[in-house]
Amino acid sequence: MKFPVKKFFIVYFIVVALLISFGAGIFVGRSTTAPKIIFGISNPEEGKPTNVDFSLFWRAWAEIQEKFVDKGKLDNQKMLFGAISGMVKSLGDPYTVFMSPEERKRFQEDVEGSFEGVGMEIGEKKGELTVIAPLEGTPAQRAGLRAGDKILKINDTLTADLTIDEAVNLIRGPRGTEVTLTVSRKDWDIPKEIKVTRDVIQVPSTKWEIKEGNIAYIKLYQFSEKAADDFRNATFEISNSPAKKIILDLRNNSGGYLEVSQYIASLFLNKGQVVVIEDFGGKKEKEEYKSDINGPLKDYPIVVLINQGTASAAEILAGALRDNQGVKLIGEKSFGKGSVQELEELPGGSSLKITIARWLTPKGNLITDVGLEPDIKVELTDKDYEEGKDPQLDKAIEIVKQF
Repeated sequence: MKFPVKKFFIVYFIVVALLISFGAGIFVGRSTTAPKIIFGISNPEEGKPTNVDFSLFWRAWAEIQEKFVDKGKLDNQKMLFGAISGMVKSLGDPYTVFMSPEERKRFQEDVEGSFEGVGMEIGEKKGELTVIAPLEGTPAQRAGLRAGDKILKINDTLTADLTIDEAVNLIRGPRGTEVTLTVSRKDWDIPKEIKVTRDVIQVPSTKWEIKEGNIAYIKLYQFSEKAADDFRNATFEISNSPAKKIILDLRNNSGGYLEVSQYIASLFLNKGQVVVIEDFGGKKEKEEYKSDINGPLKDYPIVVLINQGTASAAEILAGALRDNQGVKLIGEKSFGKGSVQELEELPGGSSLKITIARWLTPKGNLITDVGLEPDIKVELTDKDYEEGKDPQLDKAIEIVKQF
């Protein structure tokens, strides 16, 4: 499946790219290799506000230049980048971020290959650095990190005032090196230190198997371009299998390309049904993304598993199936990442990631900072993890058997 470039969600892999083929599923957008680069402002002076006195900035700049005691630390370029970063940070949106040329280069590398790192995705929730999801079979998962964990410290650095990008830069690193994360969890009385040894990360896409004789259990890890082909192949295989019912597992799926989510949703929907609505906050008319086929899986009874690591494109898919087909969501409340970013290239190789819209479910429900509430709530306890039990999957099997 090939998808032209447009929109994407930002989800942060704690990884460093090795510049191979795309496999991370960071973006929700029409892209196979890179995000949209926009050169929309031909004359930046046109956007300068008339009710702001910029002489204050230059007065502060001049005072620093004249009076700061350590002249060797006066780096004009770094000061300029810092000023822009401060302006962007004042918006209070963790997904609108200024990137210096070096950060822009790392960001681009992160969408181009297999990776070295710890293998998890992070975001900001209620002002706290939060694990969206550890990736399957990665050092983060093996170390015991879970969706919803709060990262309080990275080595000796407190995370309270860090941007997500700053946190990423502290956690990432070469294979074989170690990072210590101080983590709090809902069920813990006190935070704990978790040491993670970085490694090469290979991100899986999709797998499926037959359970209970006639239930197709599909685990979708993320919405990379590869996931579209893999899910299409799984659809053909399921159609020619004994499967009569489906469990779709979106737990710890932090998203990826919008169009992959739209395509996979279409496999379960009737042609013309709305998958997701893009809301620009009144700046222009809302845009609807619809199914363009009569899905071969639309007549299968289905339930969907979600948890705190279900985010962005995964929330779009889950919301579309519930709103259109009345599909039951089982598990825990999803992460609540439903904003759209575009990447604008600035002079000198720096860039801005800017939140330009938010996603709504087909019934018009907001995803950002709200998430999806499960129809049937089932939590996993520490004891369940330790004993290898999965009461969420058990409940999904119980429910889908009733159809």
